[in-house]
Amino acid sequence: MADGSPENGPKASPPWAGGYEIVDLSVLVAEDLPCYWPTHQPYQAKVWNWYENRQDVAPAPLYSREGPYATRWLAIDEHTGTHFDAPTHFIPHEDSGLPNAGEWGGVSADRVPLSQLTGPAAVVDVSALTGSAGEPAVSPLVTARHITAWEDEHGELAPGDVVLFRSGWDSRYRRGRAGQAYAHDVIVTGRGDAWPAPDVGAIRLLLDRGVRCAGSDAPSIAPVQGKLPVDVHVTGLGAGAVFVEGLARLDSLPPRGAWFCFLPVKLEGATGAPGRAVAWVPRAR
Repeated sequence: MADGSPENGPKASPPWAGGYEIVDLSVLVAEDLPCYWPTHQPYQAKVWNWYENRQDVAPAPLYSREGPYATRWLAIDEHTGTHFDAPTHFIPHEDSGLPNAGEWGGVSADRVPLSQLTGPAAVVDVSALTGSAGEPAVSPLVTARHITAWEDEHGELAPGDVVLFRSGWDSRYRRGRAGQAYAHDVIVTGRGDAWPAPDVGAIRLLLDRGVRCAGSDAPSIAPVQGKLPVDVHVTGLGAGAVFVEGLARLDSLPPRGAWFCFLPVKLEGATGAPGRAVAWVPRAR
């Protein structure tokens, strides 16, 4: 190989690579995991082409229609697994005449700049609130006071910070019936505890601080109060902010010092998109 080939050329690495490790903050997407909103299109993955014809496999025969390779087709909601909400998820175009229409209504997922989806991580631990609402299908609220208390200890939030609410809710992201506690028991049956989530006052404080990206390890950043209210999404998305939902392993991040990045699939006109969330975390010395 000539110089400059993958074997012989210099291997680029980010300047922080030696002192940081990459942590995957994404959930696994599979048909038997609670990766989709319980009232939306279920996630499906089906084999389209297989290496060879196989009649002796379950649940269905496999066919090699076009040659000895494998590929699958997917049926997938835009808000599946670890994903983000673009402004168009709740904000119609300002000329539409629809409720909550505004200037950010034309910003679909493919038009959100990647710079908005990356930045210094500010991890707010709200896990102590889990189960404290006192009634099923009602979220304990994260208020502005919780955030200012966090700031008293870790410093005031700044423009460009990515605020991540760590509730530990991703521990309920399990296969089969056990996974119904993640969202189904909250949204469909109304019998389960609901995840902690910020109220409108907390979102307004983040906006006042210049925060334009916030995330949660719950299925939604919005609180549940018998049903899912729209005011949190409308307040944040209506101001041009975006939300990353369905995160995992936020307990691997310190309150300050990590760098967050979410890279969504680039879907034209989408109201959101699944993707991969990672963080660069300082190595322990």
